[in-house]
Amino acid sequence: MAKTASIAEGKRKAGRRYKGFSSWNNYLFLLPALLFMAIFIVYPIAYNVVLSFQDVDIYNFRQERNFVGLDNYVQTFRDPVFGTSFVNSVIFTVLSIVFQFTIGFALALFFNMKFPGRNLFRSLTLLSWMLPVVITGTIFQWMLSGDYGVVNALLQSVGILDAPYNWLSEPKTALLATVVANIWTGIPFNMIILLSGLQTLPEHLYEAAKLDGANKWLQFRHITLPLLRPTLLVLLMLGIIYTFKVFDLVFIMTNGGPVNSSTVLPIYAYQLSFSTFEFSRGAAVSMIMFAMLIVIAIFYLRLTSKEEAN
Repeated sequence: MAKTASIAEGKRKAGRRYKGFSSWNNYLFLLPALLFMAIFIVYPIAYNVVLSFQDVDIYNFRQERNFVGLDNYVQTFRDPVFGTSFVNSVIFTVLSIVFQFTIGFALALFFNMKFPGRNLFRSLTLLSWMLPVVITGTIFQWMLSGDYGVVNALLQSVGILDAPYNWLSEPKTALLATVVANIWTGIPFNMIILLSGLQTLPEHLYEAAKLDGANKWLQFRHITLPLLRPTLLVLLMLGIIYTFKVFDLVFIMTNGGPVNSSTVLPIYAYQLSFSTFEFSRGAAVSMIMFAMLIVIAIFYLRLTSKEEAN
């Protein structure tokens, strides 16, 4: 009996050790992801925060760094270019989101219907999304060129323009030109997300609405929109974050010019860090952008929590 009890006790201890090892084993699987986040996400953000409170430029980059507190943020808010770039970022984001979402929703509703060649045309609309941003920016730069652009040639052929217009060199149209290019790039993403949401909606609700005499508009208003609300919130949230930090498309097409008319906040931060080599000022602008996006994310989380509560 004593021998049997000791064997049972040994098995229990071995089982506890195995469970402890198994639980630690589970955490080991997370280690690569945690290391990746720590090296490539947490450390750069932390370094950027520290840099924004120091006085670092090209002259003292390798020397002792002085702590200057909020001076970089104060200088940034006093800089007129910051105000211009902030307004440009808001205009760029709002116009892009409105047209991307509206056109993408219309295409999603269209491709949700059954007709011959639907899959082919749906695949063709994804081309603008699959193209690298460098190619997209170069294509629009060529199309909107004042010397040999196809847009000028088309508008002159129908009598809208009498002479070529420099779309990317004029302060009045440079930002709008980048908005048009960004809209063209983002439409497929909105379409695919909304189309996937539409295809998950139950058909019997629409059949019941038809029996009750509801037309297409009433079905869209009282069935489609309420059921798609979670998808719409996620799409708008991702769209705002992605669009607000667009850098490459604007950099390729206008580089923020002319006279800062198309300078958005990412371009402004880049110019401070790598054109005038004011690294701390550039870090401060980046942290301001980061804070803005955090506020938007918190607002989104509050909306979704209220949605789940209801």
